[in-house]
Amino acid sequence: MKLFKSLLVAPATLGLLAPMSATANEINLNDISKYSENDTEINSNSFEFVSAQDSLLISGGEGLVETSADSFSSTTSASFGSTFYVGSVDSGADNGATTFSYDFALDLNTSFTGEDSLDVEIIGGNASDTAVDAYMGGDGTGDVLTLDGVAYTFPLGGFTVTAGDGVGVDDLNTGACAYNAFTDLLSDCGTRNIGGQADSAVAASYDFGNGFTIAAGIGGGGVTPAFTTTTATTTVAITPAQIAAVVDDEGEAVGETNVANTATTTITETVTAANPLGLLSNQDGSTLGLELAYAADSYAVSFAYTDDDADAAAEGTYYSFQAAFTPDAPYSVSAGMEFDDSDNSSYFVGVTSEVGSGSLSLGLSTQTLAADHGDNLQYELAYSYDVNDGMTITPGAFIAEDANGDEFGVVVTTSFSF
Repeated sequence: MKLFKSLLVAPATLGLLAPMSATANEINLNDISKYSENDTEINSNSFEFVSAQDSLLISGGEGLVETSADSFSSTTSASFGSTFYVGSVDSGADNGATTFSYDFALDLNTSFTGEDSLDVEIIGGNASDTAVDAYMGGDGTGDVLTLDGVAYTFPLGGFTVTAGDGVGVDDLNTGACAYNAFTDLLSDCGTRNIGGQADSAVAASYDFGNGFTIAAGIGGGGVTPAFTTTTATTTVAITPAQIAAVVDDEGEAVGETNVANTATTTITETVTAANPLGLLSNQDGSTLGLELAYAADSYAVSFAYTDDDADAAAEGTYYSFQAAFTPDAPYSVSAGMEFDDSDNSSYFVGVTSEVGSGSLSLGLSTQTLAADHGDNLQYELAYSYDVNDGMTITPGAFIAEDANGDEFGVVVTTSFSF
């Protein structure tokens, strides 16, 4: 009987399921056919993540910024760069060995009003260990990423103002140097004391709109780290009986006798606390900077004044001049001079010219501020060309004069930007 009932129920069940299956198949086929009948456009926005956003009105009503808890601001951008240094210096600390080093930089930028900019720079690398690195001026952080600076730049009544850590008093200087330097010494047209030692500053600039610009800044030298001074004092005590054992009454030696003595050593440690180098006080060193510049269609000139007290070991006052001749031609000529209050000077001259698909740079500069420039020059020659939009290769050579023997270096740099 049970088997008979099962046979009766089975056809009825199949009869109910069949229309459902047929209906499902029919719906799917119709939906698929609609894709060929309708114009359907799919782009990247079709998969955009939708999240709640809050609109914030900036104080003063300067602008409206949309923020999101789960995404970057639409005004935030990042750029990356890295440089490889491969080369050797014939008589340097590495004894002519070919070395490799690198550095890396990450720049983050965002804007809150469309006219301002918050900039954060993170660096890393090992480009401070070799003889090549001493000439190329790369970043060395022991292969760890380090926050190198945070700066905020904004307009203020026609001026442009920047402030932050890692900011120099010359960060808004216009300058007048058109030379494409290979080694660090010849950068800034040889006027390397512009800006002084300050690494935290406030600077401002103003463009008159007729070619003239003016810039000024004030900065501090950071913090002098804490250090400990250790002094050891040893006192030796010898008794009269011990003296009598080796000399007679007339002071003549009477024999060889081991003289025991008592020695006492005292160790004294003096701890000097960290000293913050601030601004605008007699106790804290500061750096002041001022620049006046003019740029025309085919030439530019600038004068900079730097009063540098941020580093007590290298404080001084410097007067720096730059000039560039940039005719309507594939070359430019740049020159620079610098003086201090002690009648020491330095000078630079360089030419950059388009050659083939790249640019050729030839320049010379004094190595230090000095009254006598004998054995004080450095020469360089380099050719830079772009492999593609994000990769540049620059082979170059330099000679640094030295009274004990000139140093000759050959280096190839490969720079990546992405």
